[in-house]
Amino acid sequence: MKQTNPKAKKIDYYFQELKSWKKEFEILRSIAMGSKLVEEIKWGQPCYTLNGQNIFLIHGFKDYCAILFFKGALLKDPKNILIQQTKNVQSARQIRFQNVSEIKKLKTIIKSYIKEALQIEESGKKVKMKKTTEFEVVEEFLRRMEQNPKLQTAFESLTPGRQRAYLLHFSGAKKSETREERISKQEKNILNGKGLND
Repeated sequence: MKQTNPKAKKIDYYFQELKSWKKEFEILRSIAMGSKLVEEIKWGQPCYTLNGQNIFLIHGFKDYCAILFFKGALLKDPKNILIQQTKNVQSARQIRFQNVSEIKKLKTIIKSYIKEALQIEESGKKVKMKKTTEFEVVEEFLRRMEQNPKLQTAFESLTPGRQRAYLLHFSGAKKSETREERISKQEKNILNGKGLND
């Protein structure tokens, strides 16, 4: 008797239960399934992998749905359609769609981008990530560390990932008062060796 793959059932169920972008996701899925990738659900989204490595996922937002290439920064992007979600996103890039016709129009191009993404993965190329030391340290946090050497020592003892999360969190505020508030709120966690989301 042929066994059904419980993962495949779960993925089919995901697509059946979609409330928004249903048609768009179906077309994007059919394009994805034309490649040699494995379909999984990761982070609550359909994700397409090669030998366990994430190549791209499909996700939807209020105003658009998109294909997100995990190593999109390495794609050549001859059509200039890849979008960097925020300035702090280093590796991933999106192709965004607002309707079915946009996807159909770009179908051949999407396939060529997927093909290139596969070649990049197979070649073993990696996106050169910025070092933690290259991230901006806001003036307010520099001042706070000067006033409190224990805070500086505690911050420098954190893992690079935790340091980056704090630096991005602090620099993400436009107003100086908001940056000060964020720093004050997190000071205790830093001194206790905790990360932003611990």
